[in-house]
Amino acid sequence: MARRLARLPLLPTRNATEPPEGGGAGAPVAPTGAPRTALHPTARGAARRRQRSQRLLANRAVRDAIVSLAGIIGGPVRNQAGAEIGRLGDVVCRWSGEETYPPVTGLVVKVGRRLAFVGAAAIDTIQHNGIVLASARLDLVDFAPRPGEVTLFDQVLDHQLVDVDGVQVIRAADLYLAPVYGRYSLVGVDISTATLLRRLGPARWRHHPTPERVIDWGAIQPFGDTAQGAAPEVRLRTTNEGLERLRPGELADLLEDLMRPERQKLLDSLTPEEAADALEEMDPEELASLLREAEPSRAAELLGDMEPDEAVDALRDLSSDEREEILSVMGPAKATGLLRLLGYSEHEAGGFMTTAFLVAHVDETVAGLASRLAHHDDCPDELDAVALVDADGRMVWDLPLLQLLINPGGTVLADLVGEAEPVTVGIHAAVDEVAERLIEARRMSVVVVDDEDLPVGRILADDVIDALMPERGRIHFPRLLQ
Repeated sequence: MARRLARLPLLPTRNATEPPEGGGAGAPVAPTGAPRTALHPTARGAARRRQRSQRLLANRAVRDAIVSLAGIIGGPVRNQAGAEIGRLGDVVCRWSGEETYPPVTGLVVKVGRRLAFVGAAAIDTIQHNGIVLASARLDLVDFAPRPGEVTLFDQVLDHQLVDVDGVQVIRAADLYLAPVYGRYSLVGVDISTATLLRRLGPARWRHHPTPERVIDWGAIQPFGDTAQGAAPEVRLRTTNEGLERLRPGELADLLEDLMRPERQKLLDSLTPEEAADALEEMDPEELASLLREAEPSRAAELLGDMEPDEAVDALRDLSSDEREEILSVMGPAKATGLLRLLGYSEHEAGGFMTTAFLVAHVDETVAGLASRLAHHDDCPDELDAVALVDADGRMVWDLPLLQLLINPGGTVLADLVGEAEPVTVGIHAAVDEVAERLIEARRMSVVVVDDEDLPVGRILADDVIDALMPERGRIHFPRLLQ
């Protein structure tokens, strides 16, 4: 069923009791942010604008102090006496902590043919024309990757990231460092074409940031876990706060824009329900591609979490061999149900109905049914009614859920059956017939019954729209405006 990351971000929200860490340089201190609170959906846009205004790059002192990572790579690293000890090979940041802005934990310095590590405590200043260390003498140790850390030039620059505020996938053309809270941190990412040209141009251009399109790092959600010595594919924050703000359609846009490893990481970070909602919003061709690139067991798991009608739509876009491979590793009950739906034409009611619907017996009470619904996890949130059946399982009435709220708990459901015939359609009914039935009855859904009047599924209004518009690929307005 259809359900569906600005620029120049902002000062960080930091707990006033959190002490500065590592690094040398004096730094502008950002004000303490207000605690995060749950918001009503209507306040979400205003909250997002307020959050942007609290990010680091909104602080002019920070913006004026930023240093281009691409500009300093290969530059001189000097000791306090001004003697060059080597050339900068990379900058190391801590990636696995809770910090919004990853702190610099050290430098990789090329000393002859050797790669040496200089800890953050030994850094005095990071400047456009090179790095100055805090001591005239330095004990250099060989560089070895450590768990929870990444090398920015090698592992993050030119990699894909997600801008949560702008709801888009971006590629880091440059990364910006600045002194914050007494240490150097990663504060922003540049995605502009001008920056790419700067990096490709004369060496004298490369040292100076050109932040026409800088996104504050506080708006970024990177992907993947950081193993020792491995590229991070960039990690999602443990709280996933940024992604939690996104609607299913926005997550679907991100999944369509990401490349294979990154979108699998994004899927792994979502709850089964969030992943299912996002997949249901994807363009059919993109969803089919995602399922093909996943392991059959993972594809079966993803389809099993989707609503049956949406899962069947996805399976129809795969080849028969691909469908068979996925269904063979799926649970028997789920696979049997999907195979049955695949047996119907996609242009008739049985082909686009959902089998995740509610059935109750007329002898049940309002309280009994309400209690059962409280523990029912399989039905979509959009269902608006319960199919009431008699002792033989035949359809008697379609009971609006509102009736469970306005009637006493002891009321027997049989007493709530209306005099008119229930609104139903046959399993082979055409799409236009289903649409006409919904309009005539002024209902949000209709029950599908078989030849013996047994309820076998339900069709929601948006299912009809999807069936009438099978091409339903969504227009990506953010992408068209970029």
